[in-house]
Amino acid sequence: MRSSKRPVLTGRVAVVTGAARGVGAAVARELSRRGATVALIGTEPGLLAREAGGLPGPAHWWEVDVTDDTAMAETAAAVRERLGTPSAVVANAGLAEGGPLAETSAATWRRVVEVNLVGSAITARTFLPDLTATRGYHLQVASLASLGAAPLMSAYCASKAGAESFAHSFQAETAHLGIAVGIGYLNWTDTDMIRDMDRHTVLRELRAHMPRPARKVFTTDDVAGRLVTAVERRSRTVYVPRWLVAAQVGRAALPPVVTRIARRSLPRIAGTTPFRATGLLGAGGDADPTGLGSAGSGAAGRP
Repeated sequence: MRSSKRPVLTGRVAVVTGAARGVGAAVARELSRRGATVALIGTEPGLLAREAGGLPGPAHWWEVDVTDDTAMAETAAAVRERLGTPSAVVANAGLAEGGPLAETSAATWRRVVEVNLVGSAITARTFLPDLTATRGYHLQVASLASLGAAPLMSAYCASKAGAESFAHSFQAETAHLGIAVGIGYLNWTDTDMIRDMDRHTVLRELRAHMPRPARKVFTTDDVAGRLVTAVERRSRTVYVPRWLVAAQVGRAALPPVVTRIARRSLPRIAGTTPFRATGLLGAGGDADPTGLGSAGSGAAGRP
């Protein structure tokens, strides 16, 4: 017998940052498919408009940089007025860059940290009054990089570890308000960011040296389905793939293992391919309001 119970997300307003492409766009589609009214936030107006227009349910988009406190506050007010008070927020916006720390521009390194960490905190603070009013749910998209850092991606790893720690603190700080906070740990996801990484020999070779299960690339739809289920269940954690929970348990052992592998593989790779900074990775960097994406490109969407 079919249940008459109304789906959990029906009628609820959900905010997704980094929603123009990749995981963010897929999450917005899945939220809408499950009945939510969706506010899409990002820096690519053409793609945001296309995504919002193609959703099956009510939606609207806003072009805004998550590191801009004032613009985010104005956007939150606009979301509230147009769609209603949000009861779910998915903090997905992110950038990545690769290459040696010594060769990475200070501006690019800082921009990755600002978007992935500072932007996540601004997103949480901006929508905190709404989540308090609705006893809502905040999902911070993190990464395998939050659990174990990799060489040649210091800004990304530092920012994702910081975002994880921030989410834990935010969770403890708001639990008495009835707000639930979750963390999504993602591995490789098929976004333009990952495809751009694979164009760089050094990063491609480093990924090839990971254990076989850790190399698998998941579709954005697979990842979005798991993340939206976490929103429905107000989950404290969600791992995509599920075996990442083992990395969580054994995370203290990861740094020496990664260092051991890097000590062997980096000199060999350097013998045939020079290490150079990649700039921001992925197509989304072309829309980066700082202009840093012109040298490389950036995107939201990888783990």
